[in-house]
Amino acid sequence: MENNNNRRIARVRELLKQEIAEVIRQEISIEEAGLLTVNDVGIARDLRGAIVFLGFVGSPAQRKVALTLLGERAKLIQSRVGGTVRLKFTPELRFQIDDSIEQGNRVIAILDQLDHERKPTSTPPPPPAA
Repeated sequence: MENNNNRRIARVRELLKQEIAEVIRQEISIEEAGLLTVNDVGIARDLRGAIVFLGFVGSPAQRKVALTLLGERAKLIQSRVGGTVRLKFTPELRFQIDDSIEQGNRVIAILDQLDHERKPTSTPPPPPAA
């Protein structure tokens, strides 16, 4: 029974992820709020609440606008998702910018820089001819 419930939650998460992404694409323009992508949806076991983890690409000003618009339009997005996803309860949506990709890129850049600093800057002399 527990395994069936986990599969059901996984299916609902994936369906919500797709539908929320589509509604955000329609409701919030890239020009005003940057590029928003739905990275994941964390959903409560009772399916009454969900946290939407968003990837973001844009300026700091667009990020601020994006968070404001998402807050203002959360009920509208929830309503539109509820119209297409048939569940007993439409989960209450909360939005959170997911910085994990940005943090991962920063770590990779630091590692690349360290690797570059360790490499000798001049080429070693050729081995003596025998």
